[in-house]
Amino acid sequence: MRLAVIPARGGSKRIPRKNIKVFCGKPMIVWSIQAALQSGCFDKIIVSTDDEEIAEVARQYGASVPFMRPAELSDDYTGTIPVMQQAIEWCNANGFYARQVCCLYATAPFVSPEDLRRGLSTLELSGSQYAFSVTSYAFPIQRAVRLTGAGRVEMFNPEFFNTRSQDLEESYHDAGQFYWGLADAWLKGEMIFSPESSAVLLPRHRVQDIDTPEDWVRAEWLYKAFQAESN
Repeated sequence: MRLAVIPARGGSKRIPRKNIKVFCGKPMIVWSIQAALQSGCFDKIIVSTDDEEIAEVARQYGASVPFMRPAELSDDYTGTIPVMQQAIEWCNANGFYARQVCCLYATAPFVSPEDLRRGLSTLELSGSQYAFSVTSYAFPIQRAVRLTGAGRVEMFNPEFFNTRSQDLEESYHDAGQFYWGLADAWLKGEMIFSPESSAVLLPRHRVQDIDTPEDWVRAEWLYKAFQAESN
C-alpha cells in the first residue's frame, strides 16, 4: 500500500499561519491535498499537524488526520525524517502497512498529480530508496561568490574563473515539493540526499520556495501567470 504524509505544523513564524493562509483562492495546504487525491497514487493521505485549525481544514478537503503530532516533533528544529517516522510508526501500529511513502510538503502549490505519479514510477523502476523533486540552478554554482567580512568578493571555486559557463557541469537542487521513499528507508533514517536516491526533474518555472512574504508574493505572481496562459 502507499501512503502520503503532509507535514503541517502550526508554528510558522516568518509567514504566520502559512499552511492555511489563502493562496490564490484556497488555503495553501489544499493544493497539496488535492494534487495527492488527483494523482491516484495513494491508499491513504494523512496530514501530520499539531494544530486543530489545520487539522479541520485538512479533513474538510479530503485528507485524514488520525493523530495530532506530539509537541516534541513540532518545534522549529525538528527535521522531516523524524516526523515521517512517527507517522509511519503510527500507521503500522494501527494496521496500515505502507511499502511506499511520500512526504508531500504543505507549501507546494505548483506540485502536480502527474509529477507525483512520475515520482512513484521513478522509485519503482530505479530500485532507489528515495525519489524526490529537483530542479536546475539558473546560474553555474561553480562561479558563485561569497562576501568577506571586509565587504570584498571572493569565489568559492576560483579555479573556474576562466571556464566558460557552457563548459561547466549543470547542477541541481531540491525543489522542496515531494519525497517518495520506501517505508523501511524512512524508518531507518536513511539520508535522502545520497547515491541511493533518484531525481524527478522539474522545470525551474514550477519551483518556488515559500519561506518569506516576498516568496509568497512571487509564487502568487507565478501562479496567476500560469492561469492567464492556460485561459
